[in-house]
Formats: sequence, C-alpha cells, structure tokens
Amino acid sequence: MVPGPDPLSSQTDFFANPGESVTQQPQFAELCNALYERELRYLANQGPSQPRLLKRRLSGLSHHVKRAAYFLASNSYPIDVDSHNASWQARQANRSPARTADSDKTAEWFRRYAQHGLVVCIRVQQLDNEHIELDSIDRVQTESRSLHVNKHGWFSFDGEYLDTPDSANTQKQLLKPSKPVMTAACCGHSWNHKGKISPRALTLREMLLSTQIDWKHFRLPTI
Repeated sequence: MVPGPDPLSSQTDFFANPGESVTQQPQFAELCNALYERELRYLANQGPSQPRLLKRRLSGLSHHVKRAAYFLASNSYPIDVDSHNASWQARQANRSPARTADSDKTAEWFRRYAQHGLVVCIRVQQLDNEHIELDSIDRVQTESRSLHVNKHGWFSFDGEYLDTPDSANTQKQLLKPSKPVMTAACCGHSWNHKGKISPRALTLREMLLSTQIDWKHFRLPTI
C-alpha cells in the first residue's frame, strides 16, 4: 500500500508567512490568553453573583475575547500594544489631562456630536486616586442638554455628573474627547496628589470600546 501524504507536512507553518491572517499569528494567541486570564480574574472577584448572569457572561466570553484580540493584533491606532498584557501602551502625562477640561467647550462639543453608541471618557476621582474610564452613550436628551452613559449614568453636556455618587468620596466628570484624554483612558493611566501611579487594567468591555474609537475626529460618522 502506498502511504498517503503526511498530514503534518501539508499544514501551514503557524509562525511562517508575514501575510498570514491575524488570527494565525502568535501575537493573536498571546493576546487571547492574556485577555482570558484577566477577564476570568475580574469575573471571579467582581463579576455578578447570580449564577444565571455569570453563565451568560461566560457564554459570550470567547467571542468577545477573540474580537478584542483581533483588533489589538491588527492595531492601526496611534498607541502601541503590549501583547503580553493585552493592553494599550503610551507615555503617561505627569498630571491628568482631565485637569484642563473646559466646561463650555465640553458642552458645545456634546451639543453637536452626542449620539447613541459614541465612546466617551469619564473622569473618576476616588479619594486621592484619579483615572479616566471609557464608556458609551446609550441615551441623549437634547432638550435638557444631558446624556446617559451605559455604566456611569447621567451627565449634562458640560460634563457635570447628575446622578447620586456611588459614595461621598467619588466624583465623576464627562470629558470632551481629545487624543491625550482618550490615550489616558485606553492605557489605564492613573494619578494621585504626588503624580503618576501604576496604570489600572481595563476590563474586557473597555478594551472592546477602545477598538471603536475614531482617533481623527472622536465622533460617529455622519449619516
């Protein structure tokens, strides 16, 4: 009997061609592993306590991890990727760019560009620690010049937080998007009264939001 072709010899080398698809690159697998590890740790410590909700989160985990890893591996953004930690990397400013926010300019920008689905930045101050989080608009009320974001709640167009704070020690502010603000949010940059502190790890949800940013205009396409 003549032996058939060796199945191993006919397989594509995983590390071979620079033109191979993103999902076949070693970086993609490394990103997936890092994202899985971080999200599972988050779900174990801060995830929903109800089994039904936890099961739903876990059932969609594979899809969301692969989606985030794909965008990170094919990155064409003005910030770098650390594939070991599945995170965005950029030089951190000595002070938070949120400190220079102008409420009038913020109000005018959101009056013009606030739309459902737009990725925005929220400054979160907890005691002495400050960072900027990514969130997305899910409701806009033009009449009252206010908007609602998925996680943090209601804000006026000028950035003022309109809901009851999570605690007396927490302050929040909606920020007009800019490259320094978006970069700080994507990279998890954090500060205290002394200056820079260690970056925080973004949740998988924030990583997915970071892949939807228009780095040129920071707004949704006009219809």
